[in-house]
Order: sequence, then structure tokens, then C-alpha cells
Amino acid sequence: MKKTIFILLSFCFLIAGFTDNATEKQQPNILFIPIDDLRPDFEAYGNTAMKTPNITRLANNGVTFTRAYCQQAVCNPSRASLLTGLRPDDLQVWDLQTPFRKNMPNVVTIPQYFKQNGYTTIGLGKTFHNIFPDSLSWTKDVYIKDYPFDPDAMYFSKENLKIIASKKQKLIAENNQTRIDKYGIWYLKANATESAPVEDEAYYDGVQTTEAIRQLHELKAKEKPFFLSVGFYKPHLPFNAPKKYWDLYDRNKIQLSDNQYLPKGSPVFAVHGDQELRSYDDFKDLPNPTDATLSETRQRELLHGYYACVSYIDAQIGRLVDALETLGLAENTVIVLWGDHGWKLGEHNSWAKQSNYEIDTRVPLIVSGKGIKARGQKSASLVEFVDVFPSLCELSSLPIPKNLAGKSFYPILQNSKNRTKDAAFSQFLLGRFPKKQISVDEKMGYAIRTDKYRYVEWYNWENDKRSKYLSNELFDHTKDPKENLNIAQNINNQLIIKDLKTQLLANFNNRP
Repeated sequence: MKKTIFILLSFCFLIAGFTDNATEKQQPNILFIPIDDLRPDFEAYGNTAMKTPNITRLANNGVTFTRAYCQQAVCNPSRASLLTGLRPDDLQVWDLQTPFRKNMPNVVTIPQYFKQNGYTTIGLGKTFHNIFPDSLSWTKDVYIKDYPFDPDAMYFSKENLKIIASKKQKLIAENNQTRIDKYGIWYLKANATESAPVEDEAYYDGVQTTEAIRQLHELKAKEKPFFLSVGFYKPHLPFNAPKKYWDLYDRNKIQLSDNQYLPKGSPVFAVHGDQELRSYDDFKDLPNPTDATLSETRQRELLHGYYACVSYIDAQIGRLVDALETLGLAENTVIVLWGDHGWKLGEHNSWAKQSNYEIDTRVPLIVSGKGIKARGQKSASLVEFVDVFPSLCELSSLPIPKNLAGKSFYPILQNSKNRTKDAAFSQFLLGRFPKKQISVDEKMGYAIRTDKYRYVEWYNWENDKRSKYLSNELFDHTKDPKENLNIAQNINNQLIIKDLKTQLLANFNNRP
């Protein structure tokens, strides 16, 4: 009798072991959450004044990378780089106008690679640059009807609707079709902020979250693993969000930037102008960073709007995570939250992205869920967006393509004290925003970020190649974490510069 019980128990344990192993080996789902213009400046990154409880939930269940860097601080190049695992110079994508498949039509993206390996891939919102959707990447690319191609600029207040109506009437009278997208929907901008007494689904990000949840219900019924990307538009300008998120904050208590001046000793061109904000009616008179500082009243309006938009997106992320848990999908899902670049909220007297500085190139990156052992921890290891592709492959037990420029940070997800690289590299092309201006001299800046330093070299840029050397910048992060003083001309720093220059040029070797 005892022998029979022993055999039965052994059999049960054996079956349980097989079940556990099968669960371990099951390929994880991927929930990809790109967020436009989100800088690493919320609760998980130490800013407790910003209310982001749902992103904190992800951080508590994963690893928060405190020193992650994009490869170029503007939307199209940054996203193209992350999604292909290649650097901007490899792709020859440095502006908002160049499709990443123009020069490399056969390049394989992250979702495309997962699709090739048995995943159902679904894209919603802004994953790639919005004007360059990529059908090769998706099993299904979801378009939500009746919304413009760039649905960040949606308005509901009387003042803004009046502005939109006036612009529309003028364009109709002129028979001007330039502001109508390919779906026949008008795309017009009014003011840079809006607090409207509307529900979350009035704006696009709320609507697409509802659609994403519907897609999750459908995916639940399928046996295949999925890669679902929900690309949020906010907090991109205009800073429009339902009033209840504005009501979370007292704008007079939001902290202003304490370095509203250009870095001392740096070339004046290195802090890029704020063209994007000037495209809104109430900020057409925005001064250049070199000319004047925005009034405190207007600064607080923009800060308040940015905070409200981040909290609005945080609420949508909460809805997604709740749906994963309700559907029983959470335990087998990896969630990757990232912002495509930083954003200046008054730092260096600027209100935009587009520079080689820490404030623009440092990005939020949180990897949460299945396969993460270092849960609730932060990593100070340097990582780059080109590292996301190989890391997701390793997390999903897929072979890592050999052409990728990055290195997997999977070891950090197992132990946050691990380090995977000693430097991160970024670049920025001046004089080509939003499109190439023939009369403007273009300049390319290349940057290296190490544990202690940021070093930047600027070159003239002719025929898409660097030519004459112009200037350099060096910042010591142990003494100057906000990069306010360029110490490149200090004679005592020349050996440091020589070493950093060697690393910088080695990284961009065999590139334009």
C-alpha cells in the first residue's frame, strides 16, 4: 500500500514538474508601450510631485533603467533606431521626413521579427513615426476611423474650436487642401494647452486604450503569443487632457527649472530652437533660448499641461494593466514602457527636444512582467535604445539577429547590479527640422555618455556626411549633472577628451 502511494505521489510530482517546465518555456506575450515626449521625470524616477501610480505599478514589477539613452532626440530617428536595432547613421534617418525603409527596404523591425517567429503582432497608435506606418511589421495595423493621422491635436474648448473653425473656413476659401490627411480628415492646430471637462475617451489616447482592451479580449481566445503595441500620443504637444487630470495639480506648486540659461562655454547653436511650440497660436511669440526667458505665468501653464497629460496617459496604462490581469494574461506578458526621447521644460531656457544634452537624450525605460527576477529594482547601468531589440529576443528565447547594433540587457533584468556596457551614444542633426532647408548650414553633433562624462563633437554636415570639425563640449556629471558648464577648453581635460574622442569615433566608424 505504501509503495502504491509513493508511486502515485512520485507520478504527481513528475507531472507537476512537466507542467512547470512547460509554463516556463511558453513564449511570453509582449505589451509594448511607446509614449511620445515622455521624459524620465515622474514618480518611478524620483519626481513624487507627478501622479503616476500605474507606471509605478509597472516599476514595482520590473526594472527601471535610470540611465537609458535614445540614439537621436527627435521622434522619427529615435523610433526607427529602437525598432530596427540600428543607429541613425546606419539607417541614414536623421529627420522627420525620411522613411526608415527608404535606404534599407529589407530591414527587419522588432514586431516584424516576432511575427516571423509565430507571434500575432498588432499596432495601435504611434509606434513608428505616425506618417510612416509599417505594414510589414504587423499582422494587423489598427486604424481608428474618424481621427486625423496625427490625433494629438484634438480640441474641445470653445476658444480652441473657434480658432479651428476660423482656420478651416480660410483654407476652404483658398481651396487649400494641405491640411487634409489621406483619410479626408482636417488636421489643424490651435492653442498649446487645453483643459476640457470631457471624459478620457474624448481624446484619442482614451479611445485607443478601449480598442486595445478589445484586442486583448480577442487575443486571449487565440493560442499564439502576441506582440501588442499601444503607442500613446500624449504628453506630446498640444498639452490637452481632460480637466480632471489638470485638477490633480496646483500649478503654483510645480517646480520650475533652475537652469534657465544656455550651458556656459557651449556653442550657441547647440541648444536647438523651439520651433514646435511656436506652431501653436498662443506661443507664436515664443523667444529663442538665446534671446529671453519665458514669463513665469506661461511657464507654469506649460508645466501644468505637461503634468496633466502624463497623468492622463498613466490612467490609460492602468486600464491596460487591469485588463491583462482580468483576462489572466499578466503572468505571461512582458511589458516594455519607453519614451522616445527627453523634453526640456525650461531647462537651458528651452521648451522642446532636439539636442545632444542629457535632458533630451536620457529616456524612460521600464521592463516589467514575466522573466524579470530583479523586480522593483533600479539599474544605473548605461543602456541604449538599440539594446531593446536583442533584449526582447533573449527574454522570448528567440535567436538574436547578427546585424543589430545593440547589446542585450537581459542580465540586468536578472540582477540589477549587472552592467552591460560602458558608454551610450547619441547624435543630432541641426538645420533639418522639420524638413531640409537648403539655405541653412547643417551641423551634426555626436555624443558619448560614460559613467562620469558627456562629450560632444560638432561637425559641418554636407551631402549627408560629416566634414569640417566645428566645436566640442565636455560635461562632468559628478560635479555638473545638469550640464551647465562646458569644460572642454580646460587644458587639464585634454587627456580625458582624447580618450572619449577615441571611443566616440570608434563607435561611428564606417558610418557617414
